Amino acid sequence: MVQHCEALGRAVQVVNLDPAAELFSYPVMADIRELIEVDDVMEDESLRFGPNGGLVFCMEYFANNFNWLEESLGHVEDDYILFDCPGQIELYTHLPVMKQLVEQLQQWEFRVCGVFLVDSQFMVESFKFISGILAALSAMISLEIPQINIMTKMDLLSKKAKKEIEKYLDPDMYSMIEDSTNILKSKMFKKLTKSICGLVGILLFNWYP
Repeated sequence: MVQHCEALGRAVQVVNLDPAAELFSYPVMADIRELIEVDDVMEDESLRFGPNGGLVFCMEYFANNFNWLEESLGHVEDDYILFDCPGQIELYTHLPVMKQLVEQLQQWEFRVCGVFLVDSQFMVESFKFISGILAALSAMISLEIPQINIMTKMDLLSKKAKKEIEKYLDPDMYSMIEDSTNILKSKMFKKLTKSICGLVGILLFNWYP
């Protein structure tokens, strides 16, 4: 994404907000690991957190220390800033941390847009695709910001999978139900799936490769 923006002549800065990140192939202007790191939290015997609990603890600590982010950002004008966030879905659907971050950035007069990434290898079947849509919708509704939905790692798909996934980029949800009719055995599950597909169809939900 950074390389794409640079090719278009746009100034881009990156902020890492993943306290469990390991390596980067690009420079960052700010790194949350300077504030708190998952490994340190997990090694704290008084906390006794696993990886998921440790990540949540780190993000909640970050939310209580937004002044660190403000100081790290400094005075930025006319730049695009990419905030590289953790992939744990609970942070966007069940916990207020990311919503608090969005609100804080808006208070600092940032115009915020979300980019929701899903591995394309998990989207080539209708049930997995619907699950991915629900996750993306949940994040969009929770954060209340414009959102672009992107399927990643398209280059890793087989030729057959690439052809199959084309129908999911601009999906006809009712056709998807018909394609899955023979798989769905439960009448209640069929009814639920039809309702979900109807909702997604109304929202005109699209993906980009």
